[in-house]
Amino acid sequence: MDIDARSARPVVFVTGASRPESIGAAIARNQASLGWDVAFAFWDDYDASMPWGAHERAHDVFADELRALGARALPVAVDLSHPDAPALALNRVRAALGPIQALVASHAHSVDSGILDTSVEAFDVHFAVNTRGTWLLIKAFAEQYSSGFGLGRIVALTSDHTAHNLPYGASKGALDRIVKAAAVELAHLGITANLVNPGPIDTGWMTPELAEQLAAETALGRLGRPQDTADLIAFLLSVSGGWVNGQLLHSNGGFHLGV
Repeated sequence: MDIDARSARPVVFVTGASRPESIGAAIARNQASLGWDVAFAFWDDYDASMPWGAHERAHDVFADELRALGARALPVAVDLSHPDAPALALNRVRAALGPIQALVASHAHSVDSGILDTSVEAFDVHFAVNTRGTWLLIKAFAEQYSSGFGLGRIVALTSDHTAHNLPYGASKGALDRIVKAAAVELAHLGITANLVNPGPIDTGWMTPELAEQLAAETALGRLGRPQDTADLIAFLLSVSGGWVNGQLLHSNGGFHLGV
């Protein structure tokens, strides 16, 4: 399909949307319902290594769900631990759906370990996916960006994990600095860049005991839901959210207040 025949809808590329209960999937679903076309990234090998496992053809089923909401949808398999993968993924999305107006980095490589038991290999892969991979996604997005729809948006999900989650927390801390740099360095293109810390959201990784504990530590007395994060990101991606730039927003019901 040539560009002239494409729908007059902005395009968003959401990473980390391999499972229907994930935050990334909620973001993709929300944007489709708000009039966006959606490309979403997944990597089955990572899911297969985690307790929830990979689900065969889940990405095809999810793409059909987005299409039922009126969006053009493109699932993109991408291993962000490889340096060439981000640019190749952005090129595929642009070729299929047209210019990309927004990038939402919702992916994460996360395996618990601390200072004494983190291996060099685990440390490196966390930084390759969470930090370098996101930097290269941002770079590729900016290189292909052309102003349209009054938009130009980057949002990355972050975390304040530290102890007992060393490689994940450290890689997210480095990510924060990259996104804040993008807010300044890409401003002349009309692109904003922000971070969202969603706090504790159970997308299938919490035990019942942990869920109860974290809910009790949150001022509003409940865990976050993927939709809570999706709603904030919808605002940041909108025209109305264009004056928010270079911010790290805590969307966590008051979890960081220490109730």
